[in-house]
Amino acid sequence: MRIRNSVIVITGAASGVGRATALRFARHRVSLVLASRRVEALEALVAECQALGSRAIAVPTDTSEYDDVRQLANRAVQEYGRIDIWVNNAAVSFFSPFLAVPMADFRRVIDVNVMGYVHGARVALERMQDQGAGVVVNVASIVGAVPQPYTSAYSVSKAAVRALGVSLGSELGLDRQKHIHVCTVLPPTIDTPFFQHAANYTGRRAVAMPPVYSPERVAKAILRLGERPRHELVVGRLGRSMVRQHRLVPGRMEKVMAHQVENTHLSKKQAADPSSGNLYAPSLDPATAQVTGGWKGRRRSARRTLAGAALLGVGVVVLADRLRTART
Repeated sequence: MRIRNSVIVITGAASGVGRATALRFARHRVSLVLASRRVEALEALVAECQALGSRAIAVPTDTSEYDDVRQLANRAVQEYGRIDIWVNNAAVSFFSPFLAVPMADFRRVIDVNVMGYVHGARVALERMQDQGAGVVVNVASIVGAVPQPYTSAYSVSKAAVRALGVSLGSELGLDRQKHIHVCTVLPPTIDTPFFQHAANYTGRRAVAMPPVYSPERVAKAILRLGERPRHELVVGRLGRSMVRQHRLVPGRMEKVMAHQVENTHLSKKQAADPSSGNLYAPSLDPATAQVTGGWKGRRRSARRTLAGAALLGVGVVVLADRLRTART
């Protein structure tokens, strides 16, 4: 699909990956419909996108509410006549032992991360069926393939997003809809304000778990899927390695992931008070209405190297096991 002059809807656009994606698309002179609960942040983003040469409007939206999402789609069509690419990106999370998290918080994560994507896919595909073309991009996560401790609802939700993409893609294939696509992108840890936004009941501050990649890497992947759709795209070499190795030795990979989360995702030096984060209301801190979260995602740090070595170690064990099996 040709990106220039396309109409693109992006949810969760106020910060992080959503904001980076909007700015990347804006450089291609497109028409953007930007959705989030954060009105001021959206309006500032609209101005940035217009300065880059694209048309853009802000539509305050809570994606867990189907009527909000339907109105978002209607506004896009009213303003620009169609929807070419719909990016489901809005997501929330918590860090908590499973037995400590309030059930309302667990349900809220599912409502936003699963039902929000269902709402977006539903309204987008209805219009794309009428048009005969279009691309839905669902932003999932590596943890949808390799679940981790302390983010149970988020892991469940991202696995569900992957399954949703497969199911919808299969239906489109059966209907011979060759020009309508549902794609899923799986980012690893990304340098965004996501970790400052998350609810937390661990007593420890959540930090970005290495390896940390820049939001622009994900934005580039999303734009690539808009141009050349494919079923699923994993961002980053180490992300691809994690997915492959989890298929081969899930138990060992899950132990590595659990160790990484315990030792690098939750601070052992900084405490955190119990908080519901941005689950029920958007953050009021303007510092978090940014693309990056201050986790130095552009730098190739020693921590990224160590994380890669840990994952490589799993691969070496797998290879050794296979060689022993082949000899017996």
